[in-house]
Amino acid sequence: MEITQALHRAAQQTPEQPATIAGDRVRTWSECRDRVARLAAGLQGLGVGPGDRVAMLSLNSDRFHEYLFAVPWAGGVVTPVNIRWSPAEIAFSLEDAQVAVLVVDDAFVPAVAAIRDGAPVLRTVVYSGDGEVPEGMVGFEALVAGHEPVPDARRGGADPYGIYYTGGTTGTPKGVVLSHANLLASALGSAASGAFTEPGGRYLHAAPMFHLADGAAWVARNVVGGTHVIVPMFTPTGVAEAIARHEVTDVLLVPTMIQMLVDSPEAADADLTSLRHLLYGASPISEAVLERAAKRLPAAEFTQAYGMTELSPVATLLLPADHGVDRLRRSAGRAAPHSEVRIVDEDDVEVPHGTVGEIVSRGPHVMLGYWNRPEETATALRGGWMHTGDGGRMDDEGYVYVVDRIKDMIVSGGENVYSVEVENALAKHPDVASCAVIGVPDEEWGERVHAVVVPVAGAAPTGEELREHVKGLIANYKAPRTVELRDALPISGAGKILKRDLRAEHWSAADRGVS
Repeated sequence: MEITQALHRAAQQTPEQPATIAGDRVRTWSECRDRVARLAAGLQGLGVGPGDRVAMLSLNSDRFHEYLFAVPWAGGVVTPVNIRWSPAEIAFSLEDAQVAVLVVDDAFVPAVAAIRDGAPVLRTVVYSGDGEVPEGMVGFEALVAGHEPVPDARRGGADPYGIYYTGGTTGTPKGVVLSHANLLASALGSAASGAFTEPGGRYLHAAPMFHLADGAAWVARNVVGGTHVIVPMFTPTGVAEAIARHEVTDVLLVPTMIQMLVDSPEAADADLTSLRHLLYGASPISEAVLERAAKRLPAAEFTQAYGMTELSPVATLLLPADHGVDRLRRSAGRAAPHSEVRIVDEDDVEVPHGTVGEIVSRGPHVMLGYWNRPEETATALRGGWMHTGDGGRMDDEGYVYVVDRIKDMIVSGGENVYSVEVENALAKHPDVASCAVIGVPDEEWGERVHAVVVPVAGAAPTGEELREHVKGLIANYKAPRTVELRDALPISGAGKILKRDLRAEHWSAADRGVS
């Protein structure tokens, strides 16, 4: 199978159904196929051949949707770019992947000069905005209008579909190479659970389309049919308005987005009753936020997906029925239909149920490897299993409980403290809007538990108040010894809290680091 197969099917079976709704612009599946075939011809005219990488640096748009189809149609490999990166970081990824063609929208035109300076390999920049094409660039619409449709290159199976660069929260960004088969296995397995995609429904792209979490949902929506509703980026009011206006049935949000949506006064009156499926993941969610979301979205079923880019990206699913069981809500669910999961020790020996070890997964969703990094690929995929770097345990029914990134575990006074547990306790305090817990240097304890807290508007909880609150919920030694209040936490383009940035402030002068 190939990613473009879904486009052929949709154009054949539901040609007049909306494929994309972006603002007031609606395009049918028949129109989409024609535009994709013409855009692919334009890309080939720019020199894109089999296996060549084409990058896109853009906010969410219907043209991003067309790019995701047109590049493989032309024979190439998609390379979506993290919109939060600096020009230097973007240039690094383009050079690393040897990208000669980059598509940009209005938001990123000002960065093109700096990107070009750092990426000599870049040959052509395609402008995908709605204004006048900037000097030195090629127009996206001109490529579509100026070329006759070409046949689909029919790349599929083990052929690379995309190179997705990791967010860098644990080190230098690496290009994760995923095949058509990888992505389709994950999409089909997730869809088989029946818990996320509404056949023929409407999926809202509110999470960034450059990130594989949303990209995987894009694949799944194409597989089961329906419509893509697209907003440029997440805002609580924008998402609420889109759901209400277009009767959206499905959406993927990271926990920080869910919190902002359900707590937004501006979105409080929006009619969200069309929403049937809410998928969340990318980082842990506190039970307090989950409870508020369930009250605000009573018609929606909640599914948690756990995984990583290297797993295309789904490894486990916590299904809607599981959310009704208190103890299971603290888990990340069980292996998805396409995935096999186990917990292993440092020697890759499976540990007994209930024992914390590293979460590993294998199956058709496991990446082809890291781009041009054979040694790191071999290490990550040793024994045929993708080693996630996440610490977790499994119960007797196969439910996986993620306790923390293994390297993020705080060792304080000889005791292991998993930050997720402390964060969940802190999040239950009524004055806490969001928080992150890290280990920082301490002369007495080696590391101490340190909490960075964003209070709710108008609140100013004291460190002592928060420590006592945590002690009432978990063991005293896990309570943060120090607390700082901030207006906001550093967030990656994928919606993850950048603990590395928080740690760097404390470990930069130390003789060792944990980031």
